[in-house]
Amino acid sequence: MSTNAVHHPWFARCYARMSVKMEPEVEPHRRRLLVGLSGRVIEIGAGNGLNFAHYPPEVSQVYAVEPEPHLRALAAEQAADAEADIEIVDGVADRLPAEVAAFDAAVFSLVLCSVPDQAAALAEAHRVLRPAGELRFYEHVRADTPGLRRVQRALDATVWPWFVGGCHLVRDTTTAIEQAGFTITTLERLRVPATGISMPASPHILGTAVRR
Repeated sequence: MSTNAVHHPWFARCYARMSVKMEPEVEPHRRRLLVGLSGRVIEIGAGNGLNFAHYPPEVSQVYAVEPEPHLRALAAEQAADAEADIEIVDGVADRLPAEVAAFDAAVFSLVLCSVPDQAAALAEAHRVLRPAGELRFYEHVRADTPGLRRVQRALDATVWPWFVGGCHLVRDTTTAIEQAGFTITTLERLRVPATGISMPASPHILGTAVRR
């Protein structure tokens, strides 16, 4: 068994089903996350591979890192149908199996909420990116409104991480990206789903940063 393995069998299966159901809402954000990328890209926490279909032809290779075995197997199925050249590897965000400055861009998509150490994961992305390489991110984050933030904090301190594969609701991801040595160049705040009652994980960000 790989020392990189992360086992969340119940959550992995729930996430795989839920992500497919949410795809009509999320797919436009995935497309905008990846538009304009080129060269060699590392996707950190590829999950079940729903980004793979949206990589533009200018991307020469996607090096997709995913530690959870069930999600990695689903990602392999998606990779088989994708036009991009995709290599799927077992690995964790805070110890990426990659060389220094090996990539033109790095992608985080609904991952930085659940990595055990957000700062370490971003430091690894910084390490494997070339100078001035791009970081693309699409993440759910801490709410701007006090009421929803109180709900997030209460859930984060009790049941949410246990039920949702180590996910956290109150992370200040934009600050963490900047503190890791990146300059944010575009940032959009979203609500997902866009209509209806705001859920604890509704506040999202979508953006681009450059490695300093």
